Amino acid sequence: MIKVGMADLNVCRAPEALTTLGLGSCIGACLYDPTTKIAGMVHYMLPDSTRITSNQNIAKFGDTGIKEVLRKMELMGARRACIVAKIAGGATMFSVSSGSGLSSLNVGNNNIESAKKNLALLGIRLVAEDVGLNYGRTIEFFAEDGSLIIKAIGKAIKTI
Repeated sequence: MIKVGMADLNVCRAPEALTTLGLGSCIGACLYDPTTKIAGMVHYMLPDSTRITSNQNIAKFGDTGIKEVLRKMELMGARRACIVAKIAGGATMFSVSSGSGLSSLNVGNNNIESAKKNLALLGIRLVAEDVGLNYGRTIEFFAEDGSLIIKAIGKAIKTI
């Protein structure tokens, strides 16, 4: 099991698998090519790199992180036309009043929208998701079959 930290990414091929812990408002975006059994994962914290000028960590952002996972997978032999995606995370971990004018602070929802937008821009089909709500998740992504296992405290283990 290859660990992917926060604001981190990695790729692998079967029989390896990827895992990340502590997805709150962050997104775990998982890409998979079933023909080559190559998988990739990014654990990103923020939706858009263009709003922050001083950070060089491309895995921290949805737009640059997803694109980099795709690039690394293609270097390993994955074919973009075959790649599909699954996402998890994007929780609302803190209550934000809708009347406060602070909707931009709902990082979880913004991260979910970023994943969907950037996958579409790259031509990657989103086939499954476990997002939103108000609890954190730990995920395991298997290059053998593209299964994504989601674990959350007090919840049944789910496979998508």
